[in-house]
Amino acid sequence: MSESHLERGSHPVDTVEQVADFNKWSFERSADDEISILVQGAWTDYSVSFSWMEDFEALHIACGFDMRVPDKRLVESMRLQSQINGQMLFGHFEIWQQDGSVLFRQAMPLSGGAEVNDAQIKCLLQSALASCERYYQAFQFVVWAGKSATEALDSVLFDTVGEA
Repeated sequence: MSESHLERGSHPVDTVEQVADFNKWSFERSADDEISILVQGAWTDYSVSFSWMEDFEALHIACGFDMRVPDKRLVESMRLQSQINGQMLFGHFEIWQQDGSVLFRQAMPLSGGAEVNDAQIKCLLQSALASCERYYQAFQFVVWAGKSATEALDSVLFDTVGEA
């Protein structure tokens, strides 16, 4: 256990749990260092996991959605991932080759005993969800419609005004 952990006033995942409870989000605390939250999006449901990484003194967020990239679409999906990640200011997408799942990941350093607050947790969550919502359909176009990475990005990177 590091000295900085001893200086920390509260466990970062405890704070995430308090925010989830306050917002009435569906969550499960699977371990002291991890909490999973289910969030409904416009295109799909997202499984969000916050993990405390003691060795790095970082709060990690992973946001996944129900999609598996088949082997025959893996190379083009990785091209899409690379193009998307080149546009990202915070966080990045990954395709896990073990099972083909797509994840958005980001970490927030809390070095030296820094405390996480509600606004930071909401910002991490909103950033992850906004990124997944923005690019979910691009992954769908590549995986299920057989589009190229460039075609898929072109089709989702326009901003509409209002709702139909």
